[in-house]
Order: sequence, then C-alpha cells, then structure tokens
Amino acid sequence: MTYVLHYAPDIASLIVRMALDMLGQPATTKMVDRGSRDQPAPTYLPLNPNGLIPTLITPQGPIFETGAILVWLAGRHGALGPKANSEGRAGFLKWLFFCSNTVRQQMTLLFYPRKLVAHAEELQRAVQKGAQMKLITHFQTLNTAETQAFGHDTPTAIDVAALLRWCAIYGPDDRIWFNLDDTPRLTHFCQRLQDVPATANARSAEGLGPTPFTAPRRPNPPEGSAL
Repeated sequence: MTYVLHYAPDIASLIVRMALDMLGQPATTKMVDRGSRDQPAPTYLPLNPNGLIPTLITPQGPIFETGAILVWLAGRHGALGPKANSEGRAGFLKWLFFCSNTVRQQMTLLFYPRKLVAHAEELQRAVQKGAQMKLITHFQTLNTAETQAFGHDTPTAIDVAALLRWCAIYGPDDRIWFNLDDTPRLTHFCQRLQDVPATANARSAEGLGPTPFTAPRRPNPPEGSAL
C-alpha cells in the first residue's frame, strides 16, 4: 500500500513528508485546504476527529498527531530512530515528544492567541509575549540536549528545523525576539538538514524557497496556500 498524507503547505505535515522521503516510502498527498476550512469537512473528520493536519493513511488505518506518526513510521520501517530496547531509545522518544508536545504548544499560542483569548487584543499580545519567552527557553534547552536527540537519521532534527523556520517567518510582525544564531548547535542541524535530498523535494512540493531552514522566507506553494 502506498501511504496517503493529508497535508497543507508549510505546517507539521512537512515533517511527515520529509520523514517518508528519508525512509524511501512512496506516498501520495491530498491537500487539506485551510483557506476553505476543509479541516472540519465531513470527508476529513472521520480520518482525524480533531480536524487537524497531518493525517497519514496506513495499512492499519489513519494515524494523526505528528509525534505518533513519526514513532509509528520509525518502528514499522526500522529507521529514523533507535529501535525498541536499543541504546538511545529513551532519549530519542523524550526529545521527540518534547518538540511535539511542549514546544509546539507554545507555538500554537504564539501564532493563534485567539484560541486562548477570543477578543481582547491586549491579552492576546500578552499571550504571545509569554509564548516567546517560553520558546526561547525551550530552544536553549534543545541547544544543549544530549546527542541522541539529533542523530543523523532521527525525525527530531526535522522537527526542530521546522519549528525554528516557523518562528522566523510567522507570528507577530515584530520578530526581534527570535535569532537563529542564539542557538548555534541548532543552527548546525538546520544547515545539515538543508543539504539532504528530502529537503530539496519538500522545497519543490511546498514552495519553501532555496534556504528553508537557515534563511527561511514565506512559501509560495504550487498547491494551496500557507496561512
């Protein structure tokens, strides 16, 4: 069976797209048009009851939640992370889920403060400021994480590079709070990841530009729109 990835340009599905590519697994893509609010459509909700992206269709049925998809793929194909019971497995899992759960939660508050505070703009700005401070701390934590967090073949490096990319180009107009140079070790992972074939393929598929991780810019996707 060929995997089917329900995606939208330049969001968490990018990480799954690149992981599938690194595994050499064929996959077709079906765009979920966020501009047309396709997420809560009756055709998509049965696959992902939260109406979120991505969803991966597998021989065992649909899987949602980025971290769950990555762990499932790594286990099924014996790559992209240490095998069960092998050295480094615990470190791999904890840092992968630190990115998926802890860091991404603050990014949601940074980009979508209205989900927490519906109407008061002053409170929304306060939520965003708090998220910025948390993200600075989280990135510094990742910058000093142990080696197993960022092996050459783990999805954590993809996840971190994408998170850094999004902080650089999305959110409040004033991004003076964020500087990739403040985390030199993470900068190294971004530079390394930018040279792999999966990144070149993702650049073409989602219009990410020539330097998506070291000098990111807003995408110009050939299909759909980035919001």
